[in-house]
Amino acid sequence: MIYELRIYHCAPGRLPALNARFEQTTLKMWEKYGIRQVGFWTTLVGPTNQSLTYLLQWESLAEREAKWNAFQSDAEWIARRAQSEADGIIVERIENQMLAPTAYSALR
Repeated sequence: MIYELRIYHCAPGRLPALNARFEQTTLKMWEKYGIRQVGFWTTLVGPTNQSLTYLLQWESLAEREAKWNAFQSDAEWIARRAQSEADGIIVERIENQMLAPTAYSALR
């Protein structure tokens, strides 16, 4: 099992729009492609409170590549993402890491 850590750094004031997009659109699209989320977090204390952090769970890098690419190229997703940004850009920058759990990790 591998985990993907993603941090979305939002444009000022746009975190509510990102949360709405995940709640109303993204998670439903992920179900269609079998993309499994572990959890989502906002930052209470840190360099900014305008970011969203989440973890995805994958069986392998090959599974991630196939499912993520299918999701990203889905015409419905592309249209809904564009619609969600009608009032301006939501995400300014994305950080992405692929993580392998240690032998002593609770998540394996």
